[in-house]
Amino acid sequence: MSKTNACRILDGLGIAYRMREYEVDPEDLSAENVAAKVGFAAEQVFKTLAVRGDRNGVAVAVIPGNYELNFKALAQLTGDRKVEMLPLKEVQAVTGYIRGGVTALGMKKDYPVFADETIELWDELCVSAGMRGLQIVLRPADYLRATGAKVGGIAREKQ
Repeated sequence: MSKTNACRILDGLGIAYRMREYEVDPEDLSAENVAAKVGFAAEQVFKTLAVRGDRNGVAVAVIPGNYELNFKALAQLTGDRKVEMLPLKEVQAVTGYIRGGVTALGMKKDYPVFADETIELWDELCVSAGMRGLQIVLRPADYLRATGAKVGGIAREKQ
């Protein structure tokens, strides 16, 4: 299993992690599906979403896999009036990653990262390693340190 840029960043910071491989289903890239395949609860597998604010531009939101982004709450945290998802056709050009493999670690630029407050409830969590089929398992405090994420209530149960 080859190391991704995200793994190399964690190595460089001296952060302990494990990798979990899973078989990719191109028809279902959902975090819930990934969670089932890697043996974690969906709320412990955090998905990374690229967004654009009307004032501050691109930012990254990291939320539990079985939740949805609360756009108003994120806008408050980012200092924007409004925030919307980055169009899918722009995701790879902006982040350097493809849908289903986006991670806050090692993006093309250092965008501000915002993580949902539930991230701190876990002993360990699972995030994308920067490619489909590979997840990183690490402690929330280590993830927050590596990404420089600001924590806030930015997720809500799916409607």
